Amino acid sequence: MSQLKPFRAYRPRPELAAQVAAVPYDVVNTQEAAELAKGNPHSFLHVGRPEIDLPAGIDVHADEVYAKGVSNLRGLIESGTLFHENTPCLYVYQQKMGDHVQAGLVGLCSVEEYETGLIKRHEFTRKDKEDDRTRHVTEQAANAEPVFLTYKAVPYIDHIVNDIRKQVPVYDVVTPDGIGHTVWVVSGETVVYELVHLFNGVEALYIADGHHRTAAAIRYGQYCRAEAQLRGEALDGDEPWESFMAVVFPHDQLKIMDYNRVVKDLNGLSQEAFLEKVRETFDVAVSTHRAAQAPTTFGMYLGGTWYELKAKPGSFPASDPVRGLDVSILQENLLNPILGIDDPRTNTRIDFVGGIRGMDELERRVKEGCAVAFSVYPTSLTQLMSVADAGEVMPPKSTWFEPKLRSGLLVRMYEG
Repeated sequence: MSQLKPFRAYRPRPELAAQVAAVPYDVVNTQEAAELAKGNPHSFLHVGRPEIDLPAGIDVHADEVYAKGVSNLRGLIESGTLFHENTPCLYVYQQKMGDHVQAGLVGLCSVEEYETGLIKRHEFTRKDKEDDRTRHVTEQAANAEPVFLTYKAVPYIDHIVNDIRKQVPVYDVVTPDGIGHTVWVVSGETVVYELVHLFNGVEALYIADGHHRTAAAIRYGQYCRAEAQLRGEALDGDEPWESFMAVVFPHDQLKIMDYNRVVKDLNGLSQEAFLEKVRETFDVAVSTHRAAQAPTTFGMYLGGTWYELKAKPGSFPASDPVRGLDVSILQENLLNPILGIDDPRTNTRIDFVGGIRGMDELERRVKEGCAVAFSVYPTSLTQLMSVADAGEVMPPKSTWFEPKLRSGLLVRMYEG
């Protein structure tokens, strides 16, 4: 059983939607956010990255930063840039990147279902990032940016969503990166009831992107629940803090891109000695391909040459949902034993390059000082779900989802 509840969103006036829509807080740094929001007071980056409106160099965890986020969000509401929906609704949010199209439903999902494992994760979170987002959620009293969830596709839900997409949208925005973002309001009581009922039959939801935003919403909900219990309030589980805003996509529409690796040095080895060690567990050949062409196959850029690495049979446990992942094979058979990257979460000699940046970025990084780059075949949704179903987590930087959701098109305040 999965909850998807309608809610009264705060959303932009249609003529301002393109100015409000902003990349998520965690895909840009402070300087990039400031540049994107320059000259645009409506940009939602003023809420997600409020330090851009404070003196340069300020600690992003300073009290003033969180207070500025609150005042900027209130300012967008008080100015009428964002208005409050009259009645609780669901929303359809479609994204188009080139030929790829995905359409999800936006509603409220359950804190309790996360606690009981019906909303499944596949990554560990970092406490510092959790603390930061929890404070934003708490002080703003809002889910300012949606969580990105997925579920095993249900044909009849697809049918209803496709019918909604034939109607006139409230927003149809193309962002500067060329990606289309289209939103429909689902307000009819019958269709809302039908979708809510259909999601009751969805066995589980999976976090695709936004583990830290999810964790922040859960912590806020648990805190509010505990405080209410201390006050002796009678609770029915339907309090605002018991849910959080998410976009929920069918799994067969999503696109996971490769998440590639660059390493600064060869751990004291010459290129020849390094290649000799790699050949112990991989078949190595010079290649005309740069991107990995198949599972358990990798691209490697070394000394101005691209190589194809094929993991030798028996060199990894294929039936293990985590250790059988391509990122795990590379880590356990090469990065750790040969290059000494023992913990990719903390080792400063390794960096990660999202597939949206392409193979040219890997070559650039090597030409500008890194020793070697690896292209990795994308993790599949089936693999992600298998890991989550097993109660396991993936190695860091295993999935890169594109396109990214835009923030500000739909905002949920905890007032209702």
